[in-house]
Amino acid sequence: MEKSPGTRKFLVATHGTFAAGIKSSLDIIIGAMDNVFLIQAYVDENRSIEAEINEIMVQVEDNDELVVFADILGGSVTNMLLQHALRPNVHIVSGFNLPLVIEILMADVGEPIEEVIASAIENAKEQMVYVNKLISSQTGTDND
Repeated sequence: MEKSPGTRKFLVATHGTFAAGIKSSLDIIIGAMDNVFLIQAYVDENRSIEAEINEIMVQVEDNDELVVFADILGGSVTNMLLQHALRPNVHIVSGFNLPLVIEILMADVGEPIEEVIASAIENAKEQMVYVNKLISSQTGTDND
C-alpha cells in the first residue's frame, strides 16, 4: 500500500513571546495558516517545554513533514527539540529570521524540504544588512 502524502507543518519555538510576534507578522504578510504551531517557552511557568513539544508531535503523522524554527542554537528550546531531530520527517532550523520563515512557508510543497531549507537559509543571510553602511557606500559618505 502506497503512503498517502501528508501535510507540511511548521513550529515556531522560542524563548518568551518571540514566537507570537513571528506568527503575528506572518498573519499580516501571508495570511493566517492552520499548520503553524507555536511554543513560547518560559511564559507560563506551569507548562513544561517538553509537554508542549509532545502535544505538537502527536499531531504530526508519519507522512507529514514538520519544519521547526528554533530561536537559538544551543539554547534550551532547541536542545529540547533535538530528541525529535532523528525522525525522518522533522527538520530543525535554528537562528531564523522572518524572511527565512516566509520563504519556507510559501515554498511549493512539491519541492523537497531539504532543498527549500538550504535555499531559504542562503537567501535569509542576504537580508541581514547593516543599512547605515549600505547607505553610506551608495552615497559615497563614510560613517566609519
